[in-house]
Amino acid sequence: MKRMLVAAAAALALVPIGAAAQTVQGPKVSWKIGAWGKPRAVTEGIELLARHVKERTGGNFTITIGYGTLGGEKELLDILSRGALEMTMICSSYHPDKQPAYTVLDLPFLPLPDPATQWRVHDAIHKHPFIVKEFEKWNASLYVSSLLPQYEFVGRSSPPPRKLADWKGLRVRAIGGIGEAMRNLGAVPTSVPASEVYTLMERGTVDAVSFPSTYAHQSNKTHEIGKWYTANLSPGTQACPALINRDHWAKLPDQYKALFDEAKPKIFEALAAAYKKADDTNIPLFRRRLEFVTYSEADLAEFRKAGAQPVWDAWVKERAAQGIPAKELLDLILKTAASGGKS
Repeated sequence: MKRMLVAAAAALALVPIGAAAQTVQGPKVSWKIGAWGKPRAVTEGIELLARHVKERTGGNFTITIGYGTLGGEKELLDILSRGALEMTMICSSYHPDKQPAYTVLDLPFLPLPDPATQWRVHDAIHKHPFIVKEFEKWNASLYVSSLLPQYEFVGRSSPPPRKLADWKGLRVRAIGGIGEAMRNLGAVPTSVPASEVYTLMERGTVDAVSFPSTYAHQSNKTHEIGKWYTANLSPGTQACPALINRDHWAKLPDQYKALFDEAKPKIFEALAAAYKKADDTNIPLFRRRLEFVTYSEADLAEFRKAGAQPVWDAWVKERAAQGIPAKELLDLILKTAASGGKS
């Protein structure tokens, strides 16, 4: 995987986005993408898309990214649905009741061992007819995954949770299925938005917070007030895709629509390279500031036993009762992950 990410980064550094490509002719079009926080590794995909369409159209198609200026994390889906935005990023765990089927990608300990597998799995779920219809209710179409890395915790509790039993009673920011996995360890999860985490941690309202490491911990500055960092807990990740408003998409010229597919492999490369670059920078920084907590293979196996299948089974039962093909969706993830890219 390391060689793949290095190659991706090198490719991005050496090849201009629009190299040797003829300018696509078309009208002047301006779009907006909703986001939050600030430019960081997770936004490399939409930033690349914005550069790509601008360069390929000679500046006729522009996309402006609004970092916290177009709505809050929990509001952006509704704003997109009304047509006030052409695109947005979301995290399904911020409003799971709005896309209950899609939260299958938020389950803990899914077999996503590398970025390529994760990209393939997310794309397969994005194309499932039930998922497509679920987002149609919000006048939205799924574009690409943000390819969020595995989550890890930064905490302030003393002493650190060096054994799984030490998590009992700790108040943790852990959203989606990761929160359920942590609950099975005896922790008390809460699902506050990223923008609120620093203040809650500083005040002692939460003992530890999980983010896709390490870029998000650095971006939210948890390492500045934390005391320890879990180096290998890796309980899972979250689905935070980029969406397109269906009405605005329908009005877009076909030659501009083609640029979105053209950008997809470049987006994958940009995200994978950005996360690796962030880790290469942040891990040495974290080591200077934080105690690294590393769990034994026996502990991790125990955590997976408590946090994987029981949470999966509970999710399938709950979602099936809502009329969702829950087992089919989970099976699609497992089959796609195991396929090695083969159909």
